[in-house]
Amino acid sequence: MSQLTDPRKEFGRAVTAIAADNDRIVVLSADSGKSSGFGDFAKAYPERYFEFGIMEQGVTGIASGLATTGLIPVFAAIAPFVTSRSYEMVRNDLGYMGQNAKIVGRNGGFTYADLGATHHSLEDYAIMRMIPGLVVFAPSDPGEIRSCVAAMLDHVGPTYMRIGAQGLPDLFPEEPVEIGKGRHLRDGSDVTIITTGYESVQTVAAVEQLAAADISVDLIGMPTPSHLDAELICASAARTGAVVTVEEHYETGGLAGAVAELLCREQPTRLLPIGVPHAYQPAGPYDGLLANAGIDAESIFRRVSAF
Repeated sequence: MSQLTDPRKEFGRAVTAIAADNDRIVVLSADSGKSSGFGDFAKAYPERYFEFGIMEQGVTGIASGLATTGLIPVFAAIAPFVTSRSYEMVRNDLGYMGQNAKIVGRNGGFTYADLGATHHSLEDYAIMRMIPGLVVFAPSDPGEIRSCVAAMLDHVGPTYMRIGAQGLPDLFPEEPVEIGKGRHLRDGSDVTIITTGYESVQTVAAVEQLAAADISVDLIGMPTPSHLDAELICASAARTGAVVTVEEHYETGGLAGAVAELLCREQPTRLLPIGVPHAYQPAGPYDGLLANAGIDAESIFRRVSAF
C-alpha cells in the first residue's frame, strides 16, 4: 500500500493551487480553516481568506451573498455542521438561488469516531442530493480529491464535497473527474460493485479477497453519488445480473438509494446495499465502527460472497 495522505491537507493544497490562477476563489472559515487544510491558503492569500467563528448557518448565507458578486466561495467545516445544521440555508440560499458556492464537509462518515453520533455524518449524501441542481462529490483517494476539487471549482452552481480525516492511500491512477461519469476500475462477470468516497479503501481490499475466492467483480467508482453514470451502471448490471453498493453512509438514501432508483427505472437487477444500518451508531475507534456497522473489508467480502 502506498504512503497515506491526509485528505484535508490534500484538499487544501488542491484549492490553493487552483486559486493561484483564479483570484475569484475565496475561502470561508467557521473556526475551521486550519483543520480543513487551509493554512497555506490563508498565508498566501490573506485578503481572500475570511474567518467568521463558529456560525455555520451564517457562513452559508455569506457564501451565497459573495457568490452574487462573481466570487467563488469555498466553505469547509465539520460535515454534519455544514449539512444538517445548515440545511435550510443550503437549500434556500444556495440551491434555490442556484449560487456558485462550494460547501465541503470534512471529517465525514465515521471519521470523528469517538465523538459519537452528534459528529458522525452518515446522512449527508442523502440530504444533499435532494437539493435540485446541487452536485455531491465523494472522492476516494488523494488523486481523486485533486480531480474533484478541479471539477467542483470548474462547475458553475452549488456543490457539496465530503472528505474524511483518515490517511488515504493512492488507490487508482489519477484521472479528471466529470460530473455524472463513473470510473470502470476492474472488469468482472459475476457481480457489479459500485463504491464511492473513502469507503473505496475497504471495497478494494474486499474485491481482492473476492478475486482470491474466484468471484469476478466488475468494479465501478462513482465520485458523484448525486449524479450517476446510468450508461456504465446499467451496462454492468446487464452483464452480471447482480449489483452491490458500498458506502460509509446509511444504507438508506445515499448511493444505494440513487442506484436503486436508477435500476428500477432502467435495468431491474438484484441489489445488495452495503452501508451503515439506519440507526444511531455508538462512539468508538474508527476501525471498530466500520466493523460494527458491517462495512469493513471482511464484512463486505462475507456479504458479497453470500449474495
